[in-house]
Amino acid sequence: MTKLYSNEKPKNQKKAIGPKKETIDFLLNYSKALEVKSYKGILCENILN
Repeated sequence: MTKLYSNEKPKNQKKAIGPKKETIDFLLNYSKALEVKSYKGILCENILN
């Protein structure tokens, strides 16, 4: 995921900008903890932390 956001910098920028490692870790951990289940046509979202 980090590679998606920090591969190249535009020509008019002096340095590449991208998300902090903490931001990437937070998003990945959140997606790992999210569980979506379907029960009788109802979607239930649960955070497993």
